[in-house]
Amino acid sequence: MTQDLPARMLRLLSLLQTRRTWSGTELAERLGVTLRTIRRDIDRLRALGYPVEGTTGTAGGYRLAAGTDVPPLLLDDDEAVAIAVALRTATSGVAGIEETAVRALAKLEQVLPVRLRHQVATIQATTAPLPVPWSTGPQADPSTLATLAAACRDHEILTFTYTTSTGDTGPRRAEPHALVAANPVWYLVAYDTEHDEWRLFRVDRLTDPAPTGHRVTPRELPSPDAAAYVAARLVAAPARYTFHATVPADAETVRARTWSLPGRVHPLDDHTSTLDLAANNPHHIAEQLLTIDLGPTHTINGTPELAPYLEKLGQRLLRAARALTGQDDADTGTDKNGAAGR
Repeated sequence: MTQDLPARMLRLLSLLQTRRTWSGTELAERLGVTLRTIRRDIDRLRALGYPVEGTTGTAGGYRLAAGTDVPPLLLDDDEAVAIAVALRTATSGVAGIEETAVRALAKLEQVLPVRLRHQVATIQATTAPLPVPWSTGPQADPSTLATLAAACRDHEILTFTYTTSTGDTGPRRAEPHALVAANPVWYLVAYDTEHDEWRLFRVDRLTDPAPTGHRVTPRELPSPDAAAYVAARLVAAPARYTFHATVPADAETVRARTWSLPGRVHPLDDHTSTLDLAANNPHHIAEQLLTIDLGPTHTINGTPELAPYLEKLGQRLLRAARALTGQDDADTGTDKNGAAGR
């Protein structure tokens, strides 16, 4: 059964926006029409101003080319929510990005269906940002975020399935408090009613969230805010590698340069602070240390197994510096493979 003309045209345009090139046969199969109908629909899109190019040969087909104007984009629900949330939280080193994001968001929200507008607003209202130097892992599903955000807003008990870091999977029942975005990992801060304690749940390990319809009075979080709670939990988590040093700089400067979590940097006086780093990936600690000057300090300790990684990074930087000044590998005491000379 084929779609009516307006619906088929929208579907065709959506397909052209998802892939660089489509063959006529592929488009006809996707839409359930003939090649002749596809050709006619392509002509209709061109008449509407869409720059659809046709290619010939064995790899011939159709593609949406760049035009002089930006054509309307067709977005499904998840795409619209994802873009709106990204625009609401756009902060980068690009000059003027925040103002530009606000203008783009205003245009997008003006045409969003009410159901999606509510989802975007709810996610924003129940999310706290947590700047971190890095974080790896799968990203959260937009529909899952929308469900969790609504439950946080309404103080509604949720049930869901959760997989722990050790791979154990089981049902959970919790009172959701807030979402925290530690890019790209999202966390749900919630009170686990079965274990009778506050818990931190990674959203990418959470599936099948279902509101129970049972609303409760919000509990008092044992931290100033949700982001502070997540930061404290991450700082307290065990890590394979650790590094501690006294740094000749004020705590605010050290924290900003290393992008350290709150709790990793402590002031000793106006010009000195302590830095505690921990990670399962030694390269993360090495990269953070590149941002600061440790000075002639002797108060350095940590995991001895971290030393080879720091030394290796130092050798790489030294070789790069020598190369810039025209000195060869022999001057650095290393061979061309980076091994230390004997």
